Amino acid sequence: MDHRNRRLDIVLGIGIAAFLLVPWYRIEGGFLGFGWFSGFPTEASVAPGILQILSYGRWWLAFAGLIMAAAVAARFIRDPMRRGTLLATAGAAGVLFLTLQGLAIGFSGWSWTISETLFGALADGQPSMGAGAVLSAFAFVLIFSFGLAERGVMKGDAFVVSSIAILVFLVAIFVFYPVGSMLVGAFQDFDGSFNPDGFTRNIQDNSIWSLGCVVGGERCGVAWRTLWLALMTAGGSTIMGLAFALVATRTRFPFKKGLRLLTVLPIITPPFVIGLALTLLFGRAGVITESLSNLFGIEPGRWLYGLTGIWIAQVLSFTPISFLVLIGVVEGVSPSMEEASQTLRADRWRTFWHVSLPLMKPGIANAFLIGFIESMADFGNPLVLGGSHGVLSTEIFFAVVGSQNDPSRAAVLAIILLCFTLTAFLAQRYWLSGKNFATVTGKGDSGSHIALPRSISIAVHAMVIPWMIFTVVIYGMILFGGFVKTWGLDNSLTLEHYARAFSVEMRDGALAWTGVAWNSFWTTIEIALISAPLTAAVGLLTAYLIVRQKFAGRNVFEFALMMSFAIPGTVIGISYIMAFNLPPLEMTGTALILIACFVFRNMPVGVRGGVAAMSQLDKSLDEASLTLRATSFRTIRKVILPLLRPAITAALVYSFVRAITSISAVIFLVSAQYNMATSYIVGLVENGEYGVAIAYSSMLIVVMIVVIAGFQLLVGERRLRRENRVAGITTAPSLSLGQEKTV
Repeated sequence: MDHRNRRLDIVLGIGIAAFLLVPWYRIEGGFLGFGWFSGFPTEASVAPGILQILSYGRWWLAFAGLIMAAAVAARFIRDPMRRGTLLATAGAAGVLFLTLQGLAIGFSGWSWTISETLFGALADGQPSMGAGAVLSAFAFVLIFSFGLAERGVMKGDAFVVSSIAILVFLVAIFVFYPVGSMLVGAFQDFDGSFNPDGFTRNIQDNSIWSLGCVVGGERCGVAWRTLWLALMTAGGSTIMGLAFALVATRTRFPFKKGLRLLTVLPIITPPFVIGLALTLLFGRAGVITESLSNLFGIEPGRWLYGLTGIWIAQVLSFTPISFLVLIGVVEGVSPSMEEASQTLRADRWRTFWHVSLPLMKPGIANAFLIGFIESMADFGNPLVLGGSHGVLSTEIFFAVVGSQNDPSRAAVLAIILLCFTLTAFLAQRYWLSGKNFATVTGKGDSGSHIALPRSISIAVHAMVIPWMIFTVVIYGMILFGGFVKTWGLDNSLTLEHYARAFSVEMRDGALAWTGVAWNSFWTTIEIALISAPLTAAVGLLTAYLIVRQKFAGRNVFEFALMMSFAIPGTVIGISYIMAFNLPPLEMTGTALILIACFVFRNMPVGVRGGVAAMSQLDKSLDEASLTLRATSFRTIRKVILPLLRPAITAALVYSFVRAITSISAVIFLVSAQYNMATSYIVGLVENGEYGVAIAYSSMLIVVMIVVIAGFQLLVGERRLRRENRVAGITTAPSLSLGQEKTV
């Protein structure tokens, strides 16, 4: 009880300090700049909550103070059930009140007409929430959690209850609130008032829904054009990924290591670089285009600039992801089932078609879903290759930053995009629900996979070998393009582009980063290195709660988290702009909005990796730790995490790479102070500076390879020691962090 009281005292102390000693509202220039010290606490912009009430007429904040006082009073109640009830009630009331007052009161007064009708007009409004308000909100969440723990929820484990509450709170803020704001924004006018005319006008726009399609969907409305492209990309990348997986696991292909290397390269490549390389090959001044023109007199065309070019770039970009999803599934098909089929006189073709392929359905469905969502969210390739044939992601972008300046249109397009991806997500879950594809059991399973039918073997090799050659050529263009002066006009070799992007000089005895790319480069690396550990931590903690804890709504909780993966980055970007550009939370133009976007956009991958890895750990390991009176937090730190090193490495690598290569969401969120590498490169491409763009992209690829290797060395590998004592007494395995060794 003393331990619980001490923990509660700390949280109550934080809540009181947030109200009395910390600026309540957002500070221009940032809280951590500490420039606000000069005016603290008397100036209105930096005054704490108590002075906002007493000196500046913001009387509504007094309710937050009264709720905090009720929580402090509950601390001295002896009966734990009554104390827990009052703490949980106060915490929930505090969070609810801060949320409502933040939404209801804006810069100029009431945001809702009903509030003004009930309470009268306000003399003054309020800025966005700052450090004091945010600290108070987290204190209320923890008070609520401790109250539930006092009442015995989750066996009284405050760490588990607090973790669940904080994760739900954060997901509500950074996933559901932005998406909800986007939905509301479709029905708002420029001044924020309710006006459904914009939604009605845009949802009926013929340019969105026109069915006047020609071959390839080039003249379809943008919605059908995007859907057609996503289906074609998902189908193409899934078929190619399956072909790669079959070649890597079921054939004697001699270059399997090179095959795997080529499948990794596109993942760590900025998403629009492949489109740029295709332009250098097949554009009007491309190498192959000019060669055909010189040799055969073929007039250079613009066939690359449209859905055809986008489709080629997207299949090249997303095939590696499909391969990584499918290779484990292909390897997991039980050889004994295939042997049983052949024993029953089925030939190799019939065995593959009726036994092996159906068991790969989960992987094929996942690969198709990922390809579909990635195509829907892709922004870089359509921007480079789309020409006049835009897709939803680029149309959303131009509706926000272009001459249209129509937030309602952007919101409507984002809703359509979201509907497409969520429909695919739910259809995939429905298709796989109620079906069992298990082939790995506790029983022994020997044998080897049957060889592919000859026709399939020829077909997959016919797809894989040209793809490998084409990929080598593409990356040759990427590398070579950074060393020529002007592509297609002056192909003489030069280091000018690298020097312009990354030049360094000595000035007055100090190192000066004079290259034009350094500012965005360091910003990108800094934000990626901050967001990657946070993404891994949040994802693995969520996985622990899903696998190891049983609580009401666990399935809904997991589905809600995974649904954020089905939300395209373009929708995330536009929803963040609509949600966090005004009170109650104003974060646009800051590094915080970029970090939050990366963490909650990439978190589902860490969750799934953690769930898969943690499911392999016997519960008796952490139960033994808890039996020895270790807390849940200590058990996670000392027992679970050391055994999850592969999952930690995967989460770190994925989140770091995605933070550097992401463009669809980032393009909306960057600012002059915090400009990310991908956004900067898009600007270079739009200005025709292909050489500098390729040089910058090449540097990013090298940096990602180095940092990935560093993550691997830092986290290390999971090492298990198993000792078998056979001196006639017992044979017992034991686990520890040491070399794998048999004694």
